[in-house]
Amino acid sequence: MAAVQLCLCILAVKVVLGEACEKFRNTGECCSMCPAGTGMESSCGHEDTKCQPCQDGVSFSDSEGLAACRLCVRCPMGISELARCTTTQDTQCDCGEHFFLRRDGNSTSGLCGYCNICGKGAGVVRPCSPLGNTVCKVCQPGTYSKERSYVKPCIPCSRCGQDEVEIRSCQPDSDTVCMVKDLNILSRPSSSDGPREFPRWPTMSKEMDNRSSASPDSGDPRLTPQDLGGSNNILVYVSVLAAVVLGLLLYVAYKCWKSCQQKQALAKARVGELNNAGEAEKLHSDSGVFLDSHSLQDSQPSKGSKRDSKQDTRLYVNLPPHRKEEVERVLAEGGSRSWRQLANTLGYEQDRVDVFGRGQDPIHTLLTDWAQQEGSTLGLLCSALTRIERPDIIAVLTSTTQGMSVV
Repeated sequence: MAAVQLCLCILAVKVVLGEACEKFRNTGECCSMCPAGTGMESSCGHEDTKCQPCQDGVSFSDSEGLAACRLCVRCPMGISELARCTTTQDTQCDCGEHFFLRRDGNSTSGLCGYCNICGKGAGVVRPCSPLGNTVCKVCQPGTYSKERSYVKPCIPCSRCGQDEVEIRSCQPDSDTVCMVKDLNILSRPSSSDGPREFPRWPTMSKEMDNRSSASPDSGDPRLTPQDLGGSNNILVYVSVLAAVVLGLLLYVAYKCWKSCQQKQALAKARVGELNNAGEAEKLHSDSGVFLDSHSLQDSQPSKGSKRDSKQDTRLYVNLPPHRKEEVERVLAEGGSRSWRQLANTLGYEQDRVDVFGRGQDPIHTLLTDWAQQEGSTLGLLCSALTRIERPDIIAVLTSTTQGMSVV
C-alpha cells in the first residue's frame, strides 16, 4: 500500500512539473523514449525501454516515441523516386502537384492520393508534399480562414478602430465586422427637446418659407444639417441595394440564356446523328454496300482537322464500342494517376474516385458513369484531356476509320 502511494505521489509531482509521460515503469518512473532513427525492441516494465536502430533502406522512425521501426514504402509503378528511405525518413515519391504518397498502416506498397483541402474555418498547419498529406487545424480564437486552400494558414482577426463599433465578433470562418459609430442618420441637435423624430423633406416652396420663418420656440421640427446628411446616407444605401438586386437579376437571366443555348446545341447534335443514321440505311438499300452505325459515327471525326475538337458536340455515349475500348486502353497506359487526374478534371470528388479505384476496371466504370450525365460531349472530354496533357487519347477520339464493307 505504501509503495502504491509513493508511485502516485511521484506521478503527481511530475505532472505538476510538466514531465508527464506516455508510459510508466512499475516503479513509477517515466519510460525512456526511443529517439528518431530507432524503434522499440521491448517495452518497459521492471526494466526501462529497450531500443534498436532501424535498418537503412529497410525501416525508419521519423520521430521520438515508443513504437517499432516502420518498413520503408515503395513508389507505385511509373512514379519516380525523389529521395531514398533512410533510418529517419521514409521514401519520397514524385506523385505530382496536389498529390502525395499514401500508405495503409505498415504496408510497403503505396498509392498516390489526392491532397486534402482545408475548408473554411480551418488553416493549413503543414502543406501537402512528398512527405505526407495536408495537415489542417481549426482556427483558434483570434484567427480565421474564410476560404478553402491547400496552403493558407489561419490569419489574425481584424480589430475595430476607436471610431468604430463591433457589429459581429470574429468567427473561425469570417473576420470581425465593424461599423462607424456616428453615421448621423437620425441625429438631432443636442439642444432639442421632446422625442426624436425622423427627418422630413419639404414638399412645397411655401412650406419651406413657413419653416424658415418659424420661431425657435414654436416647437415644430426643423431640418438640420445632420438630418440632411442622414437622409442622403439612406438614399445612398437604397441605391446600392437596388444596384445589387439588379445585378443579381441580370446574372440569373444570363445563366438561363446560356443554359438554353447549350440545350439547343445538344438537340442539334442529336438531330444530326439521327439524319446520318437515316443516310446509312438508305445507302445500304440502294447500293448493296453496308455502312454500319459505328463507321458512320467514326466518319464524323474526320472533320476534326477543320474544326476544333474541343467544340465537338457529339455525345460520348454514341461512340462505337470498339472506339470506347481503344480510348480506355490508351488511358490505361498512363497508370492510375492518369485516369484519376481525368476524373478530377471532369468534376468528380475524391471519395467517388476512390470508389471507382476499388473496382476491377475503374477506367471503364469512370467513362461509363460520366457518359450517362447530361452534356457529356466529345468536346468536353477533349478539353479535359488537354488539361491533363493526353493528346494521344484526343487523337484516338478524332481519328478517321473506314467502316465500309461489301455485303
